[in-house]
Amino acid sequence: MSEPALPVAAAMTTARLLLRRWRETDRERFADLNADPSVMEHFQGPMSRKASDALVDRINTQWESAGWGLWAVEVPDVAQFIGFVGLSPTDDVDGSRMVEVGWRLAHTHWGRGYATEAALEALRFGFEDLELPEIVSFTVPQNTRSRRVMERIGLVHDPSGDFDHPRINPFAYPELVRHVLYRIARAGWKAQAAR
Repeated sequence: MSEPALPVAAAMTTARLLLRRWRETDRERFADLNADPSVMEHFQGPMSRKASDALVDRINTQWESAGWGLWAVEVPDVAQFIGFVGLSPTDDVDGSRMVEVGWRLAHTHWGRGYATEAALEALRFGFEDLELPEIVSFTVPQNTRSRRVMERIGLVHDPSGDFDHPRINPFAYPELVRHVLYRIARAGWKAQAAR
């Protein structure tokens, strides 16, 4: 699947959040977030500052090439960067190109519905503006918090699509290899949005 390219969706708002392009000043807060063992519990450990900056660079490259990607999430009332939510192309599932909705927020902002709120806007953008046929999300089975967000935004677990993640070191992190796949098609999203 080729990536749809449209005019840049540089910023969008939800009821409580600003989804925007990344700023250089976000890097330090993002590095702190990525160094937090709570945030990185279901990943291959906390990230170094160098690895965190490299991730920001990849996010920015996606924005430059396609005009969409993972938005930096800000709480406008306090003008504070709290993480990312958005869309990202992936071929991790079965080697074919898909678009994933994903999120990573600072631990201090969990439990407030921010991931759900921003992910719903990302789905809207993906289906209305990019006209994607389907959006997926995936995580390890034990990541119940993210799985609940996936379900709240209307994605459905597809057990036949569960897979061993190709970029997880099975010797160092055997408990992180298996991933559960959730998906939603545009038709399903439209039916859900019409309710």
